[in-house]
Amino acid sequence: MPSAVAPRLSLMMFLNYVVWGAWYVTIGTYLTQTLHFSGTQAGAVFGTAALACMVSPFFVGLIADRFFAAERVMCALHLIGALLLYLVSTATTFTAVYLLMLAYCLCFFPTLALTNSLTLRNVSNPAADFPRIRLFATIGHIFINLVIGSLNMERSSMPFVISAGASILMGLYCLTLPHTPPKAAGQAASWRTAIGLEALVMMKDRSFAVFVIASVLACIPLAFYFSFTNAYLNEAGVTNAAGKMTLGQVAEIIMMLAMPFIFRHLPLKAILLMGLAAWSLRYAMLAFGNAGDRMWLFYGAILLHGICYDFFFMSGQLYTDQKAPQHLRGTAQGFVMVLTYGVGMFLGSLLSGWTVDFFTTPQGRDWPAFWLSSAAGAFVILLLMAVFFQSRERIRTEQQDAEAETAAA
Repeated sequence: MPSAVAPRLSLMMFLNYVVWGAWYVTIGTYLTQTLHFSGTQAGAVFGTAALACMVSPFFVGLIADRFFAAERVMCALHLIGALLLYLVSTATTFTAVYLLMLAYCLCFFPTLALTNSLTLRNVSNPAADFPRIRLFATIGHIFINLVIGSLNMERSSMPFVISAGASILMGLYCLTLPHTPPKAAGQAASWRTAIGLEALVMMKDRSFAVFVIASVLACIPLAFYFSFTNAYLNEAGVTNAAGKMTLGQVAEIIMMLAMPFIFRHLPLKAILLMGLAAWSLRYAMLAFGNAGDRMWLFYGAILLHGICYDFFFMSGQLYTDQKAPQHLRGTAQGFVMVLTYGVGMFLGSLLSGWTVDFFTTPQGRDWPAFWLSSAAGAFVILLLMAVFFQSRERIRTEQQDAEAETAAA
């Protein structure tokens, strides 16, 4: 890989996640506390991201991969998205915000797959180069939320304006990226391939089927956290809540570095169960924390993100890749992504909004009850996995694969 390519791709990742992170964390606060949307309405708006995740495989797999260069597609999507984000910042009714956010998410979320694809096609050693480049996406998310939190913008429409500006910058920057022509030009298009339906054959394996079902269910309480944590912390009186929430991404990076060690010493089932247990624990900590003498519970809940995400979702991605036949690996990942970040997060967004309204009285929101219901849901999923997931597999590291090849030789 040319030495100049990695910094260019790293900056691409950084900017793309600045665009996303600027509004994603604080949108629930803005909708409920500034526009005074109900919890159900706020959850529905947040759910537009999940709807886009269900649609984006069609766009990427059937259109972008066959007819247009990746960098040009991203340029167009970001420039259109910038206009839509600015319009969101001026809208005040539920219908207008919902439709504009749906249109915007349909533009933005395909760029997640496109940035990954563009990176993988322009590096010489994907296994070594991609993680280092992808790290800058998390750094971008952390950076923009530190800015928004420190400037006390969480209740304002300014995060959308900032995201729109970053989207214009990203769109123009895309034109400087390495030319990456469509990789599937001339190939027959199939909607079944785009959403990974060929991977349904893997559901014959009981443990994998249980994992997929549990992953979809786990995304429901996951949506509770992303939809309303920032709104809750602001309402509880936590200063610079968006900035403090970036500690979760810091913990995610640290835990990601530790995962090869964990994979060598723990079986997959134990890792997945620990991830689900962490989700249940973090919701309980949110329920009982406050901005005063129990602020440590809030910090603990945020820092648990490393275990919550890496132990269950990242390990699950690796398990899917390891379990799938060679010719179905990409298809299997797409299949699980559509079900989890699409179907699961959409259901979770709607249910989280409904639950907020259910626990809202004339005296205010009963946040402890809201979070304890989330903790109970995560614990039920933990029990289902403990009973029905019978796999004794381990996630193989590169070192273990090399050792196995040496032993076989």
